[in-house]
Amino acid sequence: MNENKPLPKGWEVKKLGEVCEVEYGTRVVRKRDGGTIFPVYGGGGATFFMDTFNREDCLVVARFAMSEKCTRFVKGKLFLNDSGLSVKTKNDKEINQEFLNLQFLHLNDYIYSLARGAAQKNLNVPIFRKLEIHYPRSLKAQKRIVAILDKTFAALTKAETIATTNLQNAKELFESYLQGVLSDKRWTIVKLNNVCEKVEYGSSSKSLAVGELPVLRMGNIQDGRLAWDDLKFSNNKEDNKKYILKHNDVLFNRTNSPEWVGKTAIYKSEMPAIFAGYLIRIHRKKDLLNADYLNYYLNSQMARNYGNTVIISSVNQANINGTKLKKYPIPLPTLKKQKEIVQKLEQLQSQVKKLEIIYQQKIIDLSELKKSILQKAFNGEL
Repeated sequence: MNENKPLPKGWEVKKLGEVCEVEYGTRVVRKRDGGTIFPVYGGGGATFFMDTFNREDCLVVARFAMSEKCTRFVKGKLFLNDSGLSVKTKNDKEINQEFLNLQFLHLNDYIYSLARGAAQKNLNVPIFRKLEIHYPRSLKAQKRIVAILDKTFAALTKAETIATTNLQNAKELFESYLQGVLSDKRWTIVKLNNVCEKVEYGSSSKSLAVGELPVLRMGNIQDGRLAWDDLKFSNNKEDNKKYILKHNDVLFNRTNSPEWVGKTAIYKSEMPAIFAGYLIRIHRKKDLLNADYLNYYLNSQMARNYGNTVIISSVNQANINGTKLKKYPIPLPTLKKQKEIVQKLEQLQSQVKKLEIIYQQKIIDLSELKKSILQKAFNGEL
């Protein structure tokens, strides 16, 4: 919320309920009411469409199922459902609507802090109505602030777009290089089954909150490496012996949501662990196939494209079983060449990660700068 600083001469502070109209949206159901023309908004972004609208050029605030971005201005005609509410000035001769829209962008984090509930955050509307609105009495001054912020934010948005594009380009640089390496016509294409002894499903025993050994699961497969958070454990002596991971074991995510099935990670002896039944351990022929090369290949666009042709999908889950995994076509240089490729990929990946950190920090810095400018604007310091 606004800091407790004295406002400049000529500024007012009033409660939201005094100067603004707060209107709830209308309950609708996609199956019954859905259409194709106007987007439906509520607690977040557009969810489906309808053939009628009940708002136009609207400041929307989440009421139910709030996310951190709980305020937004939506241009054009829309339908506001009952999980959101709209806010507009009662008297546009007192408060300019564009000025109000920008102030709500500034107040977003405070409004989110008014949410109640653990599993689902809902807006505390009575407290929300007491929100303080700061504004100069002069409409001319309000419009001047809007003009300054619009111009400044246009420049910041352009900078954010450049940083975001550069971040995406950095990620695509690595994938492009990997794709080029794998597409080299010199390599023979073989089925994974030709360079692996077998594939093995993990433990089907129920995992525990505490135990002797961590059990790696679907969620621990992240970007070719294992994430060691949100761990479950096993006390099953037989499983802890049978499924204990060995250095350079490659784990394949056989069952998950469609965008995550087929993701693979390599075990680098971070700590003793076993693996769960939704994962597959690939037993490669070490004289033919390098573990890191296999891991890079299975996480490549080439492997994902093939996986999409054999995936079995239901509503929320997809599956690639061991039989299908063994039929994956893998380009196979010599073992010596595989190691050289891995070394180059690791060097490039290291440089890409450095670039990603730089661009991610730029995006964070620009977001913080926006917040700082808004703070000054609505404390009368602009």
